[in-house]
Amino acid sequence: MQIDFNCDMGESFGPYSFGADEELMRHISSANVAGGFHAGDPHVMGKTVALAKEHGVAVGVHNGYGDLVGFGRREIKTAPEEIRDELIYQLGALREFARLHGLQVQHVKPHGALYMAAARDEALSRAIIGAIQEVDPALFLYCMQASKTYELAREMGQPVVREFFADREYNDEGQIVFTRRVAEELDSESLGERTVRAVVEGRVQTVEGNEIEVAADSICVHSDTPGVGRLAETIVRKLKENGIEIRPVGRAEQRVS
Repeated sequence: MQIDFNCDMGESFGPYSFGADEELMRHISSANVAGGFHAGDPHVMGKTVALAKEHGVAVGVHNGYGDLVGFGRREIKTAPEEIRDELIYQLGALREFARLHGLQVQHVKPHGALYMAAARDEALSRAIIGAIQEVDPALFLYCMQASKTYELAREMGQPVVREFFADREYNDEGQIVFTRRVAEELDSESLGERTVRAVVEGRVQTVEGNEIEVAADSICVHSDTPGVGRLAETIVRKLKENGIEIRPVGRAEQRVS
């Protein structure tokens, strides 16, 4: 078996530092690089791409609402046409840094509130998928399986990657429970076991205490989750113990050690 392992990165900006990017880059296979709207800036984006190149990690754009103050975690009533243009803008910035370092952009992953809004909003999902198909139809789109985004991506023929969130809870509908901030360090051993079960068996326990089916092409952790370095290391160890190889989903050929 093979699985991708992704993380949101490059979310520092100006004098503000967020996330354990350098520690996490050793464990993951795909980096979702902030596009500068919800977080990130040109200098941080360049450093993040260079770090990904050093570790053989594929890169994708982590596009969000224009909301630095709210870190992209507040839903903003934005016209789908604006979401389309803002995605193309953020993708273009990352593409130039990737080209500078001899990389190709592998994927698109909406951030935070935009990710969750698109999951239930057909117009937003169509705008995101349409933008990708206009500029680079080969890009993978990361999303939850239980979402409008996934349904429409399949319908529109867009390559899609179903995510399992290792550091978030699930509800009975198969969607993650949106959390502004994880306040305490999580139990890495139990979450590692839960992640392996999701990958191997395709099942997870919900916050309501029920068992549901869940599909995973990629595992996601968040760089600002307390103790995320230990969590990522534990997930990698447990996946390898179960014979599961970690590697990018797309164009990158290099194996992640």
